[in-house]
Amino acid sequence: MPEQDANDRILTGKSWEEFCDTIKQAGLTIAGASSPDDPFERAEGHRYLSRLVRAGLEAFLEHADPLAPVLHRPVHETVKIGADNPDNHYQHATVSGAYEYRIRGQRNTIHYLDFATQTGGVATSGQSRQTGHLEGSQLEIGDDGRFEIVLSCDERPGNWLRMEPDTTTLIVRQTYLDRGTEAPADLVIERVGGDGLPTPLTAEHVDQGLARAAGLVVACSSLFAGWAHGFRAHTNELPKFDDAVSMGAGGDPNICYYHSYWELGEEEALVIEATPPECSSWNFQLDNHWMESLDYRYYRITLNKHTAVYRDDGSVRIVVAHRDPGVPNWIETADHVRGTMCFRWIGAQEHPQPQTRVVKLSELEP
Repeated sequence: MPEQDANDRILTGKSWEEFCDTIKQAGLTIAGASSPDDPFERAEGHRYLSRLVRAGLEAFLEHADPLAPVLHRPVHETVKIGADNPDNHYQHATVSGAYEYRIRGQRNTIHYLDFATQTGGVATSGQSRQTGHLEGSQLEIGDDGRFEIVLSCDERPGNWLRMEPDTTTLIVRQTYLDRGTEAPADLVIERVGGDGLPTPLTAEHVDQGLARAAGLVVACSSLFAGWAHGFRAHTNELPKFDDAVSMGAGGDPNICYYHSYWELGEEEALVIEATPPECSSWNFQLDNHWMESLDYRYYRITLNKHTAVYRDDGSVRIVVAHRDPGVPNWIETADHVRGTMCFRWIGAQEHPQPQTRVVKLSELEP
């Protein structure tokens, strides 16, 4: 947008008006015909929109400067998007393929560490493309646990994370096996050759930032509501998800996803059985209709490779129920009667199909 147009839009208040109007339109997703006709789930939906607004403003106004990038947490305990992994410590930074960057880090004890660059798109088309990927196991790390990674379009020796001219985002996934004992990696990012000072604020920056933030709210709410609606066709089952679709929404190529929907009566339980393959990690989580993980700070809504209780043959049985049935690997529904769910293998060469069935609580075997 020409600078003068942006100045005019800011002076007249048009930028803010269109931001508000777009956010208002996102509400149609929550009240749409495919959404649950239930005050509780509609209330969660409107809270979800407020969380997306926060995420959008942080990403596109507060931390949107590729000249002075900042690693921030776009998804966390109270901002949840697209079946966010409760075991993850997510970080993002705005970058540009026009520049070169350096990440300095201390590895610490987090189980899994993963870096990726990608193009924009989630705030507009809902699609993005990965432009580079570097897993923590591939890093050259000093005896003191410290490392450096160069981000650039041209290959560099040592730890190198590829960018392309249209790269806009750095994504860092740090995955716990045990949140109570592991420390995430300490990371900072800087532009190579820069002075660290941010770009002076302009009308164009605010005009574009508001538009992109609103675009994120609309695109994310619409995209994942559409996914949830589609998942209802295989309620209480866990079919493998399309890898190409997950990557288009910013997924990790090392992860195999099984997304679906769940719905249970008061006296019912969903039983999930699987034999985990050799892998870095795996987990199962319960989400609400809007694909937000349920509140893992207060409820046991997730299970992983470390926290699961295994059978003698190496298999696991997970039981989703409204109240404690007195068996291992119980997943709480946290006052929900339906929602989405996700099973994932991380770093597995084989992807066994989890088996599911719905039973009466009284029929559960110990």
